Amino acid sequence: MKIAFKMKLKEGFKEEYIKRHNLIWPELKELLKKSGIADYSIFLDEETNILFAVQQQNGQSSQDLGETEIVKKWWAYMADIMDANPDNSPVSVPLQEVFHLD
Repeated sequence: MKIAFKMKLKEGFKEEYIKRHNLIWPELKELLKKSGIADYSIFLDEETNILFAVQQQNGQSSQDLGETEIVKKWWAYMADIMDANPDNSPVSVPLQEVFHLD
């Protein structure tokens, strides 16, 4: 199943966001893959600083892994550059697919 969601990057943190994701922790990458998450992309709309994420999943969404220590640690690491909830999880809004070209 493919899902999409949006998040918000704080102004001026594009390069830092890219840098941190280019250096994604191996244990986090492994957890995502073991959880059935694949083909995961995040796009940035620079006019609004909205991050648009799309992922293929055969299990949980990356947003559903917040009870694991590594995800909690990642969220805390990213909270200074993104809109975040009190538990440091990114403010995330699910998006509805309205068209798909097969």
